[in-house]
Amino acid sequence: MLSHAYRSGFQPLNQRLLPWVQSAAASGASIGRGQHPAIRHARSWSNIPFITVPLSRTHGKSFAHRSELKHAKRIVVKLGSAVVTRGDECGLALGRLASIVEQVSVLQNQGREMMLVTSGAVAFGKQRLRHEILLSQSVRQALHSGQNQLKEMAIPVLEARACAAAGQSGLMALYEAMFTQYSICAAQILVTNLDFHDEQKRRNLNGTLHELLRMNIVPIINTNDAVVPPAEPNSDLQGVNVISVKDNDSLAARLAVEMKTDLLIVLSDVEGLFDSPPGSDDAKLIDIFYPGDQQSVTFGTKSRVGMGGMEAKVKAALWALQGGTSVVIANGTHPKVSGHVITDIVEGKKVGTFFSEVKPAGPTVEQQGEMVRSGGRTLATLAPEQRAEIIYHLADLLTDQQEEILLANKKDLEEAEGRLAGPLLKRLSLSTSKLNSLAIGLRQIAASSQDSVGRVVRRTRIAKSLELEQVTVPIGVLLVIFESRPDCLPQVAALAIATGNGLLLKGGKEAAHSNRILHLLTQEALSIHGVKEAIQLVNTREEVEDLCRLDKMIDLIIPRGSSQLVRDIQRAAKGIPVMGHSEGICHMYVDSEASVDKATRLVRDSKCEYPAACNALETLLIHRDLLRTPLFDQIIDMLRVEQVKIHAGPKFASYLTFSPSEVKSLRTEYGDLELCIEVVDSVQEAIEHIHKYGSSHTDVIVTENEKTAEFFLQHVDSACVFWNASTRFSDGYRFGLGAEVGISTSRIHARGPVGLEGLLTTKWLLRGQDHVVSDFSEHGSLKYLHETLPVPQRNTN
Repeated sequence: MLSHAYRSGFQPLNQRLLPWVQSAAASGASIGRGQHPAIRHARSWSNIPFITVPLSRTHGKSFAHRSELKHAKRIVVKLGSAVVTRGDECGLALGRLASIVEQVSVLQNQGREMMLVTSGAVAFGKQRLRHEILLSQSVRQALHSGQNQLKEMAIPVLEARACAAAGQSGLMALYEAMFTQYSICAAQILVTNLDFHDEQKRRNLNGTLHELLRMNIVPIINTNDAVVPPAEPNSDLQGVNVISVKDNDSLAARLAVEMKTDLLIVLSDVEGLFDSPPGSDDAKLIDIFYPGDQQSVTFGTKSRVGMGGMEAKVKAALWALQGGTSVVIANGTHPKVSGHVITDIVEGKKVGTFFSEVKPAGPTVEQQGEMVRSGGRTLATLAPEQRAEIIYHLADLLTDQQEEILLANKKDLEEAEGRLAGPLLKRLSLSTSKLNSLAIGLRQIAASSQDSVGRVVRRTRIAKSLELEQVTVPIGVLLVIFESRPDCLPQVAALAIATGNGLLLKGGKEAAHSNRILHLLTQEALSIHGVKEAIQLVNTREEVEDLCRLDKMIDLIIPRGSSQLVRDIQRAAKGIPVMGHSEGICHMYVDSEASVDKATRLVRDSKCEYPAACNALETLLIHRDLLRTPLFDQIIDMLRVEQVKIHAGPKFASYLTFSPSEVKSLRTEYGDLELCIEVVDSVQEAIEHIHKYGSSHTDVIVTENEKTAEFFLQHVDSACVFWNASTRFSDGYRFGLGAEVGISTSRIHARGPVGLEGLLTTKWLLRGQDHVVSDFSEHGSLKYLHETLPVPQRNTN
């Protein structure tokens, strides 16, 4: 992806160049290197980043998956008329073209061989010819017509061939000027249908293109619209070996196959291929299109300009696919995505419609999302006892099928050996005791789930015979993304079942075998009440960033993993709420009135019991009066025995002659046997330190002074605040929630360990008898009562 700095660095230059480029291009002048100071600056401004990618491949078979597109060596980019031209169809979209040229240049400088098939000559020529016609009007006619009438002066219909002849030179001059900014040379090639059907001309064209690519020159190909004859109806595609160049879609497909291209990118004014005409209410973008799927698609009208249309694009794409070239059709006009659409496609991101000959064995993630939505709604309508029964059955399966589960987990551990760090291997590992604990936690969830969905939160009598209720309901569809820990799957599944939520799960590939068996057992449990599809495990090659774009299917994303994973998801999920913790920077403040034995025991448990956990201790704050006391010495000795690496905070380092390495940042989550120690002068300073450097996860005070402890508990603004207790208690199971979907440090409806309550929202139910608002107006017959009514008692059994 182009970095923001890289794109923004060239944007002002593009803006400065455009008026000059437009003027030069309109005159048809050739723009050479060094002819403008801005271009000379552009050439010396920066080297475009070069990446090393395995680009060589044997042509003959198209890529099966999007993720493989990053290996494309030779790429054709086809720019449709709607992409190249402005909305008024007179002139070119210069800013859009500048962005496209930048992306093509970046890929070219990565070592790829780029070719452009472009439209735009007719539109550019139309703009120039209209300008010439207006100028040719007599001065007298212009004076008598008046300025407004002059603008509305009738202009004869311009013949397309004449427009193409007038516009082609200017179009090429524009491309030359833009590519020169990146020290890339471009070459123009005009073709007609005969150039492909005449064997000698075809060989000449092939040789020319190969020579240009060998010399690192970008060929810019267009149909020679000044001389091309009208296309014969329905003659664009006549099999694998014959294709008529009646439009640039056909030209791009023919060229891609002829040149044994790896990838053809067709940019249009729509996001891709839809199952019904774009703009219709039920139109859905087709992520992957397979040969033979044409019958499931209804094509709409052609674009506002150009000769193609989506049906022509699909035919051309399938023809190219049959010839061994992968194809993506995407939107090149959307202002928010056109600046990186080409590079996104080459990086394998889910953009537009990808044409593939390999159908996946299972459903697509979009289909899984629809199944989860439907299954989740059915799950929510089950009786509480039925949902509890599903969870009890899953708990039984975890104990009954332990041998099969541990065998699958053993495969994951063997494959991860040497690739994962020790703490991650520990997270990945399952054991009999872990599975037994899981089963106990699931039974707790089942027992407490009886009164979750449909619980009345508030009742109000609005007026006589008009009563309002606020009741709990599921959030909808949850996407839970988790790393390493397969035990997360049954925990989250049980919480989703208890709250009637549909669940889409994305686990790490390191736990693939474990996740697969645990998901099968979950679906087996769901099947006892016919809601098997309510929980789906994503097994396709979906990137997390692509999943975060399914805003029409997913209501809440819950990441469980590293702080980096959480940050990446928060950045990617622009339209979906994310519930997660930014980091687990947990503090423990040891007060001057702390017990020696308690402090040592609490520090050991918080730091050493499971250092990879997000609720492990990362910073130890020591009251200044404790330095060089037995309490301090005992803590240090314990940490040395436990082989904990100590980092000194700035104040702590100043007290020592020979100190440990000074900490680089007081905002560090180590996730290992490492600990920062800092000195504070008071409980107030400890609180201020926590607020400045903490992550609002879990913070602890160790003291025997109740007044000091209560001051700390009330003033520390974190999700979990403890007195004389290990940070490791910050956990859904230990809180009695049965399990958790994660620990939230945000200030949304759920904070801290998130169990059943955090996966519910509410809706309002109003029951009336022909009530209308006008009856409550100043002269109406009814008055608002707003009486609070008793709420039915929750089932606590």
